[in-house]
Amino acid sequence: MSANLTPAAETARYIDSLGSEALAKAQAYTTGNHWLLLAGLAVSVLVAWLIVRSKLLDRLTTKLSGRSWALMTFAVSAVCFALADLIALPWTLYTDWQRQHAYDLSKQPLGDFLGQWALSEAISVVLAGLFMLGVYALIRKTGARWWLWGGGLAAASMALIILAAPSVIEPMFNEYKPVPKGEVRTALEKIADDVDIPHDRIFMYDGSRQSERFTANVSGIGPTARIAISDVALKEASLAEVRAVTGHEAGHYKLGHIWRYVVIFPLLAMVMFFLLNRLFVPTARLLGSDAQLGEARGLPVFMVVISVIGLLAQPVTNSLTRIGESEADAYSLATVGEPDALASALVKTAEYRYPRPAKLEEVLFYTHPSVEKRVRAAMEWKAANKGATPPAQ
Repeated sequence: MSANLTPAAETARYIDSLGSEALAKAQAYTTGNHWLLLAGLAVSVLVAWLIVRSKLLDRLTTKLSGRSWALMTFAVSAVCFALADLIALPWTLYTDWQRQHAYDLSKQPLGDFLGQWALSEAISVVLAGLFMLGVYALIRKTGARWWLWGGGLAAASMALIILAAPSVIEPMFNEYKPVPKGEVRTALEKIADDVDIPHDRIFMYDGSRQSERFTANVSGIGPTARIAISDVALKEASLAEVRAVTGHEAGHYKLGHIWRYVVIFPLLAMVMFFLLNRLFVPTARLLGSDAQLGEARGLPVFMVVISVIGLLAQPVTNSLTRIGESEADAYSLATVGEPDALASALVKTAEYRYPRPAKLEEVLFYTHPSVEKRVRAAMEWKAANKGATPPAQ
């Protein structure tokens, strides 16, 4: 840092380097995302209402009434999820494909997007159907206190997905290859050693297939834990930026953030189930459904209540994730020691996350601290550690 520049001035220099046009574009995209949350909720309510009015789930329940309860419940739940996502497909195409192309955040062809959507749909329908089978079984077996047990089911389900996703699910959507030998791999191996991840679990993947976003991740637990870096980052980042970003992701793993979520989010799920227990009947009445809470044909009502509660709970969940992101930044700075590289890498994420939000906007909508705050923290670390050199690689 120049002797004439304070952390505040250096932060402003980084953010202003984007230029007014890029900043305006990022602000438009980010603000649009906020409105999409409300619009998405309206779409969810409309979809649920259409399914209830169609009586399709009622007819399917009647048709399968002679079969086992488990088969009927799973089938009705799976059909409900599939039908809901199919009806909402035009909305999904707009939010996840057309809008990403409009803001130059993706180059994925429509055919490839639809193919991956269909694959994702097949997986999610089966998994969500099985989860709801568990929920309805708890309602049958434990009565009015099913929501207490529901938190345990959510925790077990989350842990299973975290364990299976890196080796089973994610390779269905992207190709993962070992990072080739060279200075990047050497740097990543050092970070892997710091968090006890074997060198044969360091991968690069074709993230540019779906998105132009600059990203990396450390995912999984135990034997499935791995470091994965997108080809976007490898193509567009300096070695120092790769180290800084991967150090951040390794921080999440080393600091046990994944276990924090396994504990905290099921507790939130328990609260949501508790509220659902009380809101189901009046919501069913509003949607025109005569289904009971324990009936799979009432799943559209279930989905509406959870969608509303989930949206209202976002400031809480966002606050939890922002705390984790700040901690991971601090870990990267302490172990990798690349404040300028971390700052420049963060600025590259500003195109899809406006770097200077209002305080209330950040609290309500941001899953990460603002880029401006994160760059400021890096510059303050740099000022406090003036003369320090990055750890040896």
